[in-house]
Amino acid sequence: MIRCLVVDDEPLALNVVEDYIAKIPFLQLVKATTSAIEALTLVQDGSIDLVFLDVQMPELTGIQFMRIANGKAKIILTTAYPEYALQGYELDAVDYLLKPIAFDRFFRAAQKVQATLFPSSAKPAEKEEVQQQAQSDISNDFIFVKTEHKIQKVYLNSILFIEGLKDYISIFTPTERIITLQNMKKVEDALPERHFIRVHRSYIVALNKIDSIERSRIFIGDKIIPIGDTYRDDFFKMVEEKNI
Repeated sequence: MIRCLVVDDEPLALNVVEDYIAKIPFLQLVKATTSAIEALTLVQDGSIDLVFLDVQMPELTGIQFMRIANGKAKIILTTAYPEYALQGYELDAVDYLLKPIAFDRFFRAAQKVQATLFPSSAKPAEKEEVQQQAQSDISNDFIFVKTEHKIQKVYLNSILFIEGLKDYISIFTPTERIITLQNMKKVEDALPERHFIRVHRSYIVALNKIDSIERSRIFIGDKIIPIGDTYRDDFFKMVEEKNI
C-alpha cells in the first residue's frame, strides 16, 4: 500500500482527491488536510509515501513545501495553474495534475508512483478493476499546450488526431491545427489510454473520431492515417474489444 497525504486549502478539492484515492486498491489515505504545516510535519516524520499537493496555499506554496520536504515523499502536484509545471518537475514532482482532475488521469499518475516504489507489486486484477473505473467521460477534461505566444487549453473531446513533426506536434481539431514544441511520448502519456491510441510513430488518434478502417489505414474525415507495423497489434486488439 502507498500511504497518501492530500494537501489543499479548498475542502471541495480535498474531497475529490479523497474519493479518487478510495477507488484505487494500492492507495491508502492517511490524512487530508488544508494545513500545509500539518502536512509537512507528517512528511518529515516519515509516515507518508505520496503527497497530492496543491500549489497555491496561504501558509506555504506547493513549491516551498517541496523544497522543505527535500524528497522525503513522492509528490504529485494538483493545481489549476499550468505555469508552475516546470518548477514542479525541476523539484522532481512525479506528475502534475491540472484541475478539474479526471479520474483516468489521476490513476495514471498514481501508477507512476507505484512503478517507482513497488515495481513488481501491481496485481493484474487490481489493474483491470481500476482501469474499468478509469473509463470516464472526457467531455470536460482538457490539457494545456504551449503555443508560440500563449498557453492554450485544448478539450480532449475536440481532438481528432495528433501528428508528430520532429520536435513539434500538431493537434488537429475540427476547427483548428495547434502546433506546440513537444514530443510524442510525453503527449501520449498525458492522454487517457481508453480514448486515445498511438497508431504510428507520427500519429495518435482519438478512437471515437475514427470514421472507418481499411487494411492499414484509418479514415478521420478527409484525413488518411497510416497504421505502423509496431502499433498494429495493439490497435486492432483495442478495436476488437469495441466490436459488437
